Amino acid sequence: MAKNALIIAPQWIGDAVMTEPLLRRLAARGERLTVAALPWIAPVYRAMPGVAEVIEMPFKHGGLQLKGRWMLARQLRGRFEAAYVCPNSLKSALIPWMAGIPRRIGYTGEMRFGLLTDRLDNPQLEERPPMVEWYAALSLVGQTYAQPEQPMKLTGDLRPILQMPPQLMDQALEELSRIPSLPVLARNSYVVFAPGAEYGPAKRWPAKHFAELATKIDRPVLVLGSGKEHDIAEEITRTANAQQPGHCHNLAGKTNLVQAFALIANAQRVVSNDSGLMHVAAAFGVPQVAVYGSSSPEHTPPLNDRARVVWLRVDPNYQPPLACAPCYERTCPLGHTRCLEDVSAERVYKLL
Repeated sequence: MAKNALIIAPQWIGDAVMTEPLLRRLAARGERLTVAALPWIAPVYRAMPGVAEVIEMPFKHGGLQLKGRWMLARQLRGRFEAAYVCPNSLKSALIPWMAGIPRRIGYTGEMRFGLLTDRLDNPQLEERPPMVEWYAALSLVGQTYAQPEQPMKLTGDLRPILQMPPQLMDQALEELSRIPSLPVLARNSYVVFAPGAEYGPAKRWPAKHFAELATKIDRPVLVLGSGKEHDIAEEITRTANAQQPGHCHNLAGKTNLVQAFALIANAQRVVSNDSGLMHVAAAFGVPQVAVYGSSSPEHTPPLNDRARVVWLRVDPNYQPPLACAPCYERTCPLGHTRCLEDVSAERVYKLL
């Protein structure tokens, strides 16, 4: 067992949240965890109790950026006995290798045979396990068992957990309360919508449905997302406010991740697609409804006892059946996106 371990974090918010059970298992057996994460992911790990330190990697999407990785690796040399590489990419395994960390654990991924010392084989696409299990399985590498012929098994609670200090939560809400148009941000006094999905439109419930749902809700609606999702949020807000002026508020691109966490953690309900903020809501234990299209709740579910999922693929009353789902495509290959278009606002409202 390593005393000091480096975690190479995924680059997406949802994936980062889903690594929490892995980190919890490592911390529980005495490993001191340092997470190397991209700046926009780092706040996720600062909300995980088992993490001792977070290092922000100064990299951008795309490209090897070898000089920067080499410089960071030199700073990390000699500090760790083990590294857990969560992403599957070649570049994500470079820093632990360059830093000379003795044990480098991850999935085979992009031909990483020389970069990793301990590898798990990637499962076949048709055998995809839930992502939390896929990440948590890295904690089993190198463990010894009384019956070696038995397959390795994960035990214990694998639901991700995020926590924020109350003072940090209060500070984030206080900063947002200075926006003149917002209502009072008291706990359970508003509903959060997260209509984005970075992966593509085949994961996004239509804006018109979000807007219709907003008009059915008896408390203010806050629409969250990145700057890239501002236009989607604005369409929802504009359409809903045409019927109920001042009822819906577009905060897409106007909050940092810590502020978004605080808003979600204090919301009465959260409605989202299968997205990073969906996993954030689940990890904070907030009541939520998640609408699935091209992806599958069997692979990336909101692991929250208070979550409700809408997925027409498994609805026996929906005709004709959605044999095409889950396709895992960014855009609908058939051009109709029935899996999302045919989920009515009324159906989601009944689950709230």
